Amino acid sequence: MLRVLLFLTLGLSGWLGAARPAPAARPSAPPVTIAAAADLQYVLDSLVTIFNRQHPQQPVTVVYGSSGRFYEQLTHAAPFDIFFSADSDYPRRLQQAGLTAAAPVEYAQGRLVLWSRKLDPRAQGMNTLLDPQVRRIAIANPAHAPYGRKAEEILHHYQLYDRVQPKLVLGENIGQAAQYAATGAADAGLLAYSLALSPELRRAGRFYLIPATAHTPLHQSYVLLKRAQGNATATAFASFIGSPAAKAALKKYGFGL
Repeated sequence: MLRVLLFLTLGLSGWLGAARPAPAARPSAPPVTIAAAADLQYVLDSLVTIFNRQHPQQPVTVVYGSSGRFYEQLTHAAPFDIFFSADSDYPRRLQQAGLTAAAPVEYAQGRLVLWSRKLDPRAQGMNTLLDPQVRRIAIANPAHAPYGRKAEEILHHYQLYDRVQPKLVLGENIGQAAQYAATGAADAGLLAYSLALSPELRRAGRFYLIPATAHTPLHQSYVLLKRAQGNATATAFASFIGSPAAKAALKKYGFGL
């Protein structure tokens, strides 16, 4: 599930005076195109809105998807300025390949939940997955989605993997896995905490926050890409991610800082 949000603000400069010509239009700043992991959908939407209010001449575009898919595209010169990954490995590999304009920066740590629209996972925790009503379990595809790999770690940690593996339904990314669970295509899902805190999923079901000790830490990093060199807007947005407003938004959506 790719979701593209385009924020464009066109400024009108000047007014026609009786005795003087209108001033020249203010040149637009170069746009920034961001590739972002799907777990950031809600928090990054809000941050882009705040940034655009503060920088009305600096348009920002965000594309959401799988971190692994973005990594593959970026190794083939996909036109992005900043990459927000759901892990730190993909940005580090891009840096090692000489495809970045700066070193990766860790912006958060991700958490996972067990979410269901038909059961309350808080009652039985991970054993909810053994309930006969749970016939399909949504996770992100571990082949290219960091949240999918952590979901597998969690299932192995609780010695559930072999028992539930036939029930697993793989989403292209964590956003699609959440969609499967929310629409009933799956009876439960191992999802990003940030998505479980969204208004839509809060209304649709209930979740159990999986202890952080059940998997290795999910460090998440962003990196400025080669295309962003000389782009003041990209640099400004990267700096904005370290601001108090950005940190508050990340905390609101369950990210560890």
